Amino acid sequence: MPFGLLKYGLRRRYPARPDLPPEPDLRPAYDVVIVGGGGHGLAIAYYLAREHGITNVAVLEKNYIGGGNTGRNTTVIRSNYVTPESVRFYKAAVELYRDLSEELDVNLMYAERGQLTLAHNDASIRSFRLRAEVGKLLGTRIELIDPPAIRALVPALHMPEGGRYPILAGLWHQDGGLARHDAVAWGFAARAAERGVHIFQRTEVTGIDVESGRAVGVATNRGRIAAGAVVQAVAGYSSLLAKMAGFRLPIRTYPLQAMVTEPVKPFLEPLVSSAQLHAYVSQTARGELVIGGGSDPYELYSTRSTLDLKESLIQHTLELFPFLANVKLLRQWAGVTDMTPDYSPIMGESPVAGYWLDAGWGTYGFKATPASGRYMARAIATNRVPDILRPFALDRFRSLALVNEMGATAASH
Repeated sequence: MPFGLLKYGLRRRYPARPDLPPEPDLRPAYDVVIVGGGGHGLAIAYYLAREHGITNVAVLEKNYIGGGNTGRNTTVIRSNYVTPESVRFYKAAVELYRDLSEELDVNLMYAERGQLTLAHNDASIRSFRLRAEVGKLLGTRIELIDPPAIRALVPALHMPEGGRYPILAGLWHQDGGLARHDAVAWGFAARAAERGVHIFQRTEVTGIDVESGRAVGVATNRGRIAAGAVVQAVAGYSSLLAKMAGFRLPIRTYPLQAMVTEPVKPFLEPLVSSAQLHAYVSQTARGELVIGGGSDPYELYSTRSTLDLKESLIQHTLELFPFLANVKLLRQWAGVTDMTPDYSPIMGESPVAGYWLDAGWGTYGFKATPASGRYMARAIATNRVPDILRPFALDRFRSLALVNEMGATAASH
């Protein structure tokens, strides 16, 4: 990446290259049609082209590239989960992120800064110990640490003895990191387009064409498109699209809000989260504090911000860093999250042949982007679900073989 930036700086003509080529004509048929132009949909298209030579692919986005949850999250990357199935999958995503800037030739501003999750009671310590042992067994850098070690990592953290929320221990996940979310989407888009993938913005899917139990195409606001395979990667709108294909998903959609402050002098290296306080805080390279929490307690397809959530996030953030009381907020935003009963995604086959699912990500979608893209592409290209994705199949809800990650959220539980 440094060499690429040097070459860019020495060029005489700017911009050195456009982000995307001019939009091509919409073909009447594609081998694969991907519904959703966020990080996951674009990553699937990229890996289909790069690793499997499948370039007759269309990505359809009803708004603009990365304008959904990809551009509305808080950029956290981690693999400190509860179940071995999840740790294995998200560890693969972390490993892909480490080299993704070079691979996509885009500065993703990836920084491995670690995540510290705070324990305020004995029950949290017990669950953290379990997560630490599972993570170590599968090769992640994770450990349970005591208050002196926490003070050394985050000197500015408020740690009063005998307070309402005493900090008894912490789960230190050294592999945790941050990356620039919009750059991830545009990096995958640019490299996929170079390989021949067609990307269409402002193209809304209004129906799924199913014949004899198989998906054969989609209806859009620009006409019908035939397809050898259809992939849905639409985050909070997963249930609505599946309904168009004729089946139901065990997903409910909730808003998820976050906010950011004005820049302040750097003081916070790792991401700090507290599930009991329903808040997490990280500091960007520009000095802004990104603050997030749990999803809203009601179902809604809306990206509006609310005063009550803002007040709650502020209150809990000040429990951790009281000196931020006079810092000004710059903006507040929300995404819509597709939550499954076990807080794990649904990847792989659907009840409709030729119709593939990348859904149910809830609050975990951004961190999974490269791994989801790579292994979903492999499933579509080979018509066989890779072993790493099998635990996340839709039929697990019928067999009750759940992958329960409800306790691994950064702030919801």
